[in-house]
Amino acid sequence: MTTQIVFIGAGNMASALIGGLIADGVAPERITATDPSSSQREALQAATGVRTQEDNATAVAQADILVLAVKPQVLRVVASQLADPIRVQQPLVISIAAGVRSDSLREWLGDQVAIVRTMPNTPALVQSGATVLYATPQVSEAQREQAESLMRAVGLTQWVNEETLMDSVTALSGSGPAYLFLVMEALEAAGRELGLPAETAHLLTLQTAFGAARMALESTEPPEVLRAQVTSPGGTTEKAIGTLEDGGIHALFRQALTAARDRSIELSADLGAR
Repeated sequence: MTTQIVFIGAGNMASALIGGLIADGVAPERITATDPSSSQREALQAATGVRTQEDNATAVAQADILVLAVKPQVLRVVASQLADPIRVQQPLVISIAAGVRSDSLREWLGDQVAIVRTMPNTPALVQSGATVLYATPQVSEAQREQAESLMRAVGLTQWVNEETLMDSVTALSGSGPAYLFLVMEALEAAGRELGLPAETAHLLTLQTAFGAARMALESTEPPEVLRAQVTSPGGTTEKAIGTLEDGGIHALFRQALTAARDRSIELSADLGAR
């Protein structure tokens, strides 16, 4: 019997995961997605060929793997409505709702439900994401493999054994694309101020960011070694790096990630209390 995957919610992240699964060879008939919006359901079905329906409980009754892909603010209501059919069906539950802790999910769904909490980031929308996963003790080794395989459809996956680390993950990879976009924004603006045409500054920034990321991914050397290889003594890069370090770039990033982590802790507590 083939594993049936059900998505509750058919928004951007769910659509990206569904597209990645199909690209990996998962048959569309193994996937069902629900959404209150008929236009969202129709668009997803037309694009992917998966089954869609409006009623969440009916879909859960078919699920071996259930992906909760609704907004964190409404997850408590949705989960409470699905608690009974989930207890009957006993699927693996994978949550991609940012900030909702597993203890909150267990409170809403039941203590014996196998839950994997995940934190994907927005590059998952182009199958280049970084997703961190945390499994509750009820999750079997086979279910861990199922969860990892599903999330790997949109990029790299990593596990953590302590759920408290998910707040640090949120600060680094969850919010991280915005930090890099900010760096790109600053580089592009500086290039224009130095006289480059806007389109040239834009394209050079994008290709430089892409090329540096690809070099780092394909190299066995850490970033500091790669940076040193580009930084000739007495040269232009050394002068620029010195200016950034004099401005406290390392301390700023530490402060930024710490602030993001602390805010993640606050938001998780708030979401669990709703």
